[in-house]
This record gives sequence, structure tokens and C-alpha cells, in this order.
Amino acid sequence: MPSVGDVIFISLLGLLVFTGLSVRLLGDAGIGWHIRTGQLMLATHAVPRVDPFSSSRGGQPWFAWEWMYDALVGWLEKVAGLNGVVLFTGLIIGAVFSWAFRWLVRRGTNVPLALILVLLAVSASMIHFLARPHVVSWLFTMGWFWVLESFEKPCDFGAQRHWLVWLLPLTMLLWVNVHGGFLVGFVLLGIYWVCAVWEWLSLSLTVTEGRIEDVVRKIRAGQRAWSLGLAGFLSVAATLVNPYGLRLHVHIYRYLSNRFLMDHIDEFQSPNFHYVAQKCFAGLLMLTLLALAVKRRGAGARELLVVLFAVYTGLYAARNIPVSSLLLILVIGPWVSEGMEKLTSGLADRRTHRWPGFGSTRFLSKMKTIELSLRGHAWPVAAMVLTWLIAANGGGLGGTQLMEANFDSKRFPVEAVNYVEKQAVEGPVLSPDNWGGYLIYRLYPRIKTVVDDRHDFYGEEFLKSYLTMIHVEPGWQDFLREHPSQWIVMPKNSALASILGVSAGWRTVYSDEVAVVFERDAAKHE
Repeated sequence: MPSVGDVIFISLLGLLVFTGLSVRLLGDAGIGWHIRTGQLMLATHAVPRVDPFSSSRGGQPWFAWEWMYDALVGWLEKVAGLNGVVLFTGLIIGAVFSWAFRWLVRRGTNVPLALILVLLAVSASMIHFLARPHVVSWLFTMGWFWVLESFEKPCDFGAQRHWLVWLLPLTMLLWVNVHGGFLVGFVLLGIYWVCAVWEWLSLSLTVTEGRIEDVVRKIRAGQRAWSLGLAGFLSVAATLVNPYGLRLHVHIYRYLSNRFLMDHIDEFQSPNFHYVAQKCFAGLLMLTLLALAVKRRGAGARELLVVLFAVYTGLYAARNIPVSSLLLILVIGPWVSEGMEKLTSGLADRRTHRWPGFGSTRFLSKMKTIELSLRGHAWPVAAMVLTWLIAANGGGLGGTQLMEANFDSKRFPVEAVNYVEKQAVEGPVLSPDNWGGYLIYRLYPRIKTVVDDRHDFYGEEFLKSYLTMIHVEPGWQDFLREHPSQWIVMPKNSALASILGVSAGWRTVYSDEVAVVFERDAAKHE
């Protein structure tokens, strides 16, 4: 019998793999250069250290800091095509939210409320349901929070759970080579370490020798602080185990501290609450306020700091909404459930047996017991195996095409690139940065692109010149002179496409509802 958590996993996997949502997962062209980077590594057996894709900065030092993810999706695409990449993404997303549900129930949240919270978090996170390495960071964040919470609980502290904390540096060896979101892990670890140190200091100043309970609490707090501090030190050391060593940390710091890049990269912008996913996140924020009101003074410093961190990061950048949503529901779920139980019990006392909620508490308790007793997870395993067999078979089963992951032809210049691909093009191709990854996926290694969405690689000055060209501002032609290209692929109704259509030196060779292709006219070009 599948548990509710199993049903969540299977449902998400099915929706993301076998429906039109598979196209949505490929809504970010950046997966294109991730795939080609991985396949380049598999062919050369080496991690790239210089850029192989662009004509504008080809051969310049490049940090392929997500190389482990790239190698995996490169292999999956080679074996099962884009279906394999989408399947992997669906597995990760399904695992994250089914785990979140299971954990909510285990921490005391009643089953219906846990389901509502998870569905709300899923809805808020759909803004970043994309086949990119950040989804793996969601899984690592869940894992680190689970380890820290399990290690923190007094009833779990001992021989059975003490070893959990040493999973942190071990998993960091993977996380640092998969995605830059490993910084979230250190923030969470810092919160738990600071709270442990604070508890130890407070007990050291107030504890009396006559109270054994306080002495034991002090000892445990000191042990937790020491273990967390050592685990943090080892985790920091683990981050140096990457192809670039300390230079990766310097690069990430310069990238995240560059105000121009942070202000002009869409995913780093604050959420726009006019859209559905952002409205769901706003609903989570209101639920958080309600939960804080219910919990009042019963909330610990640790939980409050995690909530504060989640709220701040979610409001700071839209890309943080999935992680923020997960952290919020995991913290507030037990609080809201506790408040509901108190409310139900109070109303039951007033109306005795006539109040239907009197029996609902016992019913919810039975639901929780049943849910936690279902541990086989045979259905999710069967779903994973069957889905992989379908993906490896080209997406078909018994002559029926069930999986057909592809880039959306209404979002990407699919037909335009088909046209370019058939031409004897040797020179580089210029496109918007958010199409560059798709062009790399389709045209590399025969044709190089001028720019793509690796903004940390291109840097501030390059992107300033690029944006001047894209917005057709004074001096827009400077970028074209500094980074010459033989072909240009632009959105049909863009400002640059309009100006190129009447500019000497360029001629329109292809046009459809999505993109326009321009070829350099050498006879007229200055």
C-alpha cells in the first residue's frame, strides 16, 4: 500500500515527465551548455578550465563549478536524450517534496495540513521547476536541515544519532561540485552552532550544582557546539576539494558581490507578487505570521532564525523561493498543527460529543500512525524503474510515445536554428544571452556563439556593452564591432531585430513567429 508521501512522489514524477510540464522543465536554455560541458568532460576525461563555447571569450579562464552535475546530465542526454535529463529532474523534485511531507508528519504535523503545506510549497516553487543544477541544491538543503534537526533533539542525542553530524562534510564534497547553493548549508550550520554556543554560555552563567538536569543540559549543549563547530570546519575544508581550489571561493564572492550583475540578472530580482507562484509564496509568508502568533513565546531561537533567514532570502531574490518555502513549511508545520489541536480540543470541551472535531483528533492521530508505518516505498521504486525504461527506449512503450521532452518552439528559436544548421555557416552566431545555451546545445562544436547566460564568466563590462546593444542605446554598434559575428538570431519583435532590418551590412535570410535570422552582408558592411 503506498503512503501519501509515495503518492506525492509518483504524482510529481508523472506530471513532470509525461505531461507538457516536461517542456516547462526545459524552459531555461542554460541546460544546453550544461549538457555539452558534461559531454566534453566525458570525451576528454578532464574538467574544463577555459571556455570552449564562445567566440567572444573563447580560451579565457572559466570556472565550470557545476561540473559534477554537468557530467551526469551529459551522460543522461547521450543515453536517453532530453527525456533522461527531464527524468532526473523529476526524480529530484519528487524526492524533495515527498521527503518534506514525510518529515512534516514525523515532526507532529497532521496529515491533511502537511499535504496542504507541501502543495503550497510546490506551487510556490514551480517558478524554478527547471532542469538546472539548483534543484539538486534543494535536496542537499533538505538533507542538511534533517541532519541538523536530528542532531539537535535531546532525545536523539546519543550513540544512535551522534554520527549524523559527520554526514555534513561528506555531503559537502558533492554539494560544492554540483551547485553554488552550498552556501545555504553553511548558513543553516551557523544558525545551529550559534544557538548551541549561546545555550552553553547561558547555562554556564546560570546553572547551579544542585540541579542535575541543568548540568546535563550544559554538557549536552557544549558537546553539540563542539561537534557542530568541528563539522563546520571539516565542511569548509571539504569545499576546497574542487577542481579550482580556493580560486572558486574568490570567484563566487566576486560574482555575488557584484551589484551590477545582481541588479540585472532576472533570477536575482525580488519576486513579483502579481504571478501565481509568488502569490503562493506570499500565502506561506502569511501562514508563517499566523504560526508565530500561535506559537508565541514557545518558539526557540533556532527556529526563529531559520524562519528569518527563509523570509529574507525569499524576498531578496525569486530564485530563493523554493528553498525558502521548504524551510518555512518544515518549521511552521508543527506549530500550526499544534494550534489546530488546541482549537479543536477547546471547542470539543464546550460541545462535548456533539462537536465532530472531538473525534477528529484521534482520527488524525491514526492517519499519522498509518502514514509513518508504511516504509516499504515499493511503488516509488517501481515508478522510477518503469520511467527509466521508458526514457531509455526513446520515450515509447508498446508503440505509444509517452515521453517527448524538447525545447519549446514557441519560446526558443527552434526553426531558426534548424535553418542555420543547414547552412554552410562557419563564423560565430550572436543571439540573446537567454538563447545562447540553446544554440550551444544545437550548434556546438561546429559553430560558436558570441554570448550565453554564464554571466559570472562574461563579467560586468562585457554585459554592459551587450545590454547597450540589446536595448539599442547610443553606441549599440560598438558591441558588434568588438565581437563580430556572421549570423544574428534575434526575437522577432525585439528592438535590435527592428534596427538590423533597416541597417546596411545585414540582410534578413529567415523569419518566423519567434525569431529572425540576419546574415552579414560583406559587400555593404563597414
